[in-house]
Amino acid sequence: MQSQASQPQMFQAPNAILAPASIAVSEQSEATSAEAAEPIWFRTHFVGSMVMYADAKTVTKYFDAHQDWFRRCAHPMKADPIGESGYALTVGRFGALGYQVEPKVGLNLLPQQDGVYLIKTIPVPNYTPPGYEVDFQAAQTLVEVPADLSDATHGQADKLSNAMTRVEWKLDLAVGVCLPKFIRALPQSTIQNNGDRLLAQIVKQVSRCLTHKVQEDFHASLGKPALEFFKKQSSQKRNVATCEQCH
Repeated sequence: MQSQASQPQMFQAPNAILAPASIAVSEQSEATSAEAAEPIWFRTHFVGSMVMYADAKTVTKYFDAHQDWFRRCAHPMKADPIGESGYALTVGRFGALGYQVEPKVGLNLLPQQDGVYLIKTIPVPNYTPPGYEVDFQAAQTLVEVPADLSDATHGQADKLSNAMTRVEWKLDLAVGVCLPKFIRALPQSTIQNNGDRLLAQIVKQVSRCLTHKVQEDFHASLGKPALEFFKKQSSQKRNVATCEQCH
């Protein structure tokens, strides 16, 4: 009898979930995915926030120029431009039981309205997703609050803003996958629970990586005092980025 520890998981993300790789669907999944006409949908809902040590006007100027930093901060994910405000984002390869896929999703970073930035799914030109669909709907709101500079050195405090901006975001993400027949034979609850769990794990990993890089890149653009203050606050776990799943 096979031990429980050695039994394969329904879905299993690799250790390097964010490592770039070419789009790959196994021969077995290519042969069987057509047998599943309707996708099984996995969904997750998240809220989170990150802090920028600058006023909302400065943060808005940075966000509006996402063409200058988004691709750099998304690395090691690959982000290819689509028009003036869109990107084809390749998240990373994952799968199990002979079924592997590397999701690619088109995201449109819409211009802000009254301090709110929306991100919506758009088609990726000349690309047909191999057996999956993605619906990505996110909103980011900039909230300016007084800055706590009690930990700043005298030299830092003189060069930092008296206001800081909380970037509060929420995400509704749904992924529909046309699973091969041999996987669909498993109990529906097993498929659904493991798929939802994996989707949540991917969101957490991507959020943790991307938000920290954006914070670091933004504060570096303000100069050495701001970057050093941010790193100090981050190392002390103060005003660190959050990412929480909503049920």
